[in-house]
Amino acid sequence: MGAEQPETIAAIVAAHRAGTMTPAQTITRTYQRIRDHNDPAVFISLRDEQDAIAEAEKLATKDAAGLPLYGVPVAVKDNIDALGFPTTAACPTFSYTPTHDSTAVERLRAAGAIIIGKTNLDQFATGLVGVRSPYGIPKNPIREDLIPGGSSSGSAVAVGAGLVPLSLGTDTAGSGRVPAMLNNIVGLKPSLGMISTAGLVPACRTLDCISVFALTVDDAALALSVLAGPDQADPFSRDRPLGAITTFPANLRLGVPRSGQLIFFGDKTAEAAYGEALKRWTALGAGLVEFDLEPLYETARLLYEGPWVAERYLVIKGLLASAPDSIHPVTRDITAAGARLTAAETFSALYRLQGLRKIAERTFANVDALVLPTAPTAYTTAQVLANPIELNSRLGTYTNFVNLLDLCGLAVPASMRADGIPFGITLLAPAGRDALLASIGRVFHADTELTMGAKRVAQPALAPLPARGTDEIPIAVVGAHLSGMALNGELTALNAKLVEATRTAPDYKLYALKTTPPKPGLLRVEAGTGASIELEIWSLSSSAFGKFVNAIPAPMAIGTIRLADGPRVKGFLVEPEVLGDARDITAYGGWRAYMKEAAARQVS
Repeated sequence: MGAEQPETIAAIVAAHRAGTMTPAQTITRTYQRIRDHNDPAVFISLRDEQDAIAEAEKLATKDAAGLPLYGVPVAVKDNIDALGFPTTAACPTFSYTPTHDSTAVERLRAAGAIIIGKTNLDQFATGLVGVRSPYGIPKNPIREDLIPGGSSSGSAVAVGAGLVPLSLGTDTAGSGRVPAMLNNIVGLKPSLGMISTAGLVPACRTLDCISVFALTVDDAALALSVLAGPDQADPFSRDRPLGAITTFPANLRLGVPRSGQLIFFGDKTAEAAYGEALKRWTALGAGLVEFDLEPLYETARLLYEGPWVAERYLVIKGLLASAPDSIHPVTRDITAAGARLTAAETFSALYRLQGLRKIAERTFANVDALVLPTAPTAYTTAQVLANPIELNSRLGTYTNFVNLLDLCGLAVPASMRADGIPFGITLLAPAGRDALLASIGRVFHADTELTMGAKRVAQPALAPLPARGTDEIPIAVVGAHLSGMALNGELTALNAKLVEATRTAPDYKLYALKTTPPKPGLLRVEAGTGASIELEIWSLSSSAFGKFVNAIPAPMAIGTIRLADGPRVKGFLVEPEVLGDARDITAYGGWRAYMKEAAARQVS
């Protein structure tokens, strides 16, 4: 079975639904590819082939139209619980047998996916290199002498080598992005809390997220739509609506570091590849806006030089005391340092982080997303084994700060260097803008015309986006109708659909009105004298739009709002005569930030 066979999730599901290939045939192909690939370091445990085929055959009794991952083989990083497999976190002494699936795996199975194995990783998800495991070092399928990248090494290799079209990784400091670059695949690091971490062996509980590896952005986004959603079993879960993938936005603004701030550790080829990637973005119509990268570098240093190492220590402190030799020496040295941190040091770092978050907020007030190298360079396995800590640290140059700042990320292949090393870029944006990153990342990846992974299979043509019905009318909301807010139910009751989270042009002011429940008022002011205010765009049928508008009480009104990227949309405005006793809250940048502070004041 060669390149003519379906490789992407979309193609596999389409073939299954059309009957040109059965789920059982796809599973059989997967196991044959695993045998042909012949790398025992990719999987820590592999499901019995006949058992997996039997499950695939049972899918024939189900409605394929209702299963977005119908018959898709999936690999799962071995720090995520999956029923029927031990969970090792790449430490045999730590191994246990879970009694139920993690929430993420449960949702994959419910969508028709078939779990075929648990993949290798840097032990306890500590590392970006993929060489810190007693189960061996997975071979990089692009160039065998290169590291596979970590900590999600096996998951990335499984997709890059074409063994499965989808795998789960995790990402605390870049483990879902660095391996994606090194294997020429897509790595999606969602907003924190969007995918439940119930059933995940933590690295840093406050920063962990489950990530997705796929061959295309559309495949990764499809998987995220299956995995996303709040979960009562996870105290760090957040109800963050995904939004819809849209066409490439006009007037897209991408942040790029100021001249001289980028670090490539002498790798001139990587530096040139990044420059070429920026030219590609410009050709696609994006505007490049310089920003100060230094605060992000400072944030990155906090991750391993600050108190977050103590979170890693908490996970394995029992093993450190009872069986220290069972822990990889490099992992042991890094993690043991967490025991020496004080409460005073922790609070000091938290205070500094909060200041850095405010700086990041100001950065994103001027741009839609950042575009950075996924990693500054690439290393061979021999180089990393000779210098394990320093080279690992270098690979996290552009990844370590992301979860500390509550950003979402999308790592996308950008080019294949003349020396056979893949180069990739990562898009970063504030949490909740996952759909925006997918919307622009899919266009960039397609424009590169790179083959997928290591199999030299051409990317499929970009699928057309679902056409919005002519009956649908968009409306912008800025206050109590936002997702999760007091009046959002009025929209969902009318079957409204969230289109995207975005911002106004910088021509508006926001006021807190004295109403019950609390509501804001958005006022258009002279161009350039206001600010860019956060909002959401929802779509309604024409009949639902009429019902919704008719129910709007004074002093609210529906007017035309100009968005940051140029288009105009109908939305909530306020009648200016009622603003005499209203509070100007423009400086908060949006209703959510204001209400969050108001809630904090009530608690204190």
